Amino acid sequence: MVEEITSVEQLEEMISEPSEGVIETLPRLEGDIIVLGAGGKMGPSLARMARRALDAAGISRRVIGADLFPSAEQEMKLRQAGVETIRCDLMDQAQLDSLPDAPNVVFMVGMKFGATGQEALTWALNAFLPGLVCRKYSNSRISVFSTGNVYGLVPVHSGGSVETDAPNPTGEYAISALGRERIFEHFSRTMGIPVSIVRLNYSNEMRYGVLVDIAQKVWNGEPVDVTMGNANVIWQADANAMALQSLAHAASPPFVINVAGPEIISVRRVAYEFGELMGRQVTITGSESADAFLSNGRLGHRLFGYPRVPVQQMIQWVAKWVMRGGQTLGKPTHFETRDGRF
Repeated sequence: MVEEITSVEQLEEMISEPSEGVIETLPRLEGDIIVLGAGGKMGPSLARMARRALDAAGISRRVIGADLFPSAEQEMKLRQAGVETIRCDLMDQAQLDSLPDAPNVVFMVGMKFGATGQEALTWALNAFLPGLVCRKYSNSRISVFSTGNVYGLVPVHSGGSVETDAPNPTGEYAISALGRERIFEHFSRTMGIPVSIVRLNYSNEMRYGVLVDIAQKVWNGEPVDVTMGNANVIWQADANAMALQSLAHAASPPFVINVAGPEIISVRRVAYEFGELMGRQVTITGSESADAFLSNGRLGHRLFGYPRVPVQQMIQWVAKWVMRGGQTLGKPTHFETRDGRF
C-alpha cells in the first residue's frame, strides 16, 4: 500500500484497478459492456476498471461509455484507456435508442445534489429515465446504482440496514431513488430483465467523499457538525469492483446488494484524527444523534471480497492530499443532512 497519493494520474490509476474478483467475473459474462452515465464522479473509473479487467483476462470485448461528458478531458482520458465514448443525452429518446446494444449495462445516472428546487428534474432522471433504459435494453442484464438513503435513518447500534429491510426514505431525493429501484423492478418482473440494484453508502477517493468533507473543515478551521454522528465509507475502487461483479448476480426479480465499508465511522473521532495528522485544532458543534443513514455491507463482502483499502489508510491519504492542496471536485456529500433535502 502506497504511503501517499501525489497526483490525479496516480489516483485515477488506483481507483480503476480491478480486483481479482472483477478479473474473474467479467470474462464469464458474454458480450460488451456499456456504462450509462460514464462521465460522472464514479463513471470514468468504473469504465476504466472494466476495460482493464477484460484486458488482464485477455478478453477482446467493447467497453462503451455514454454520457454528455461535461469534461472533454475526462472523455479523452477514457478513450486513451481503451474505452469507447459516445456523447448522448440519455433523456432524448432518439439518442438513447441510437446507442449500441450490449448484453451488460451499468446504469449510473441520477440526481442528488441540487435536488431541492429541481424536484421535477430529479424525478425525471431518477424515476422516468429508468423506464426508457429498460425498454432499450430489455435483452440485457443491468447493474443499477442506487443509494443506502432509501432505507432511512436507523439506530447506530443496529449495525446498519440490511438488504431485506423495508425501505423508509426521507425527502424527495431518497423517495425518487426508491422510485428508480421500483421502475427497474417493474420491468425486471414484467419483461424478465436480470437486474442488480447496488445501494451505495458512501464512495470515497481523494477528490470527494465524507472523509474529504471532514478533512477540509478541519484544515480550514471550520466547525465539524456531529449531529449525524456516524457514517459508512468505502474506497471507490472497492465500490466499483462490487458493482461490476454484481452483474453476475443480476436476476428477475432484482438482486439487491449494499455496497458499504465494514466500519461505521464516528465523525467526531475522524475529525480529531484529522486534527492530529494536520496539526489543527478541531471545533465540534452539535451532539450525536442516536440514528444515522447506515448500511450493513457484510453480504457484499462475502460475495465480492473484503474491501482492499481500510478506512484508516483512506484517512491518512486524504489528510496528506488536503494539506498539500490537492484537487477536489467541489461536490460535498452533505452526509450530515438529516431531513433528506440535498
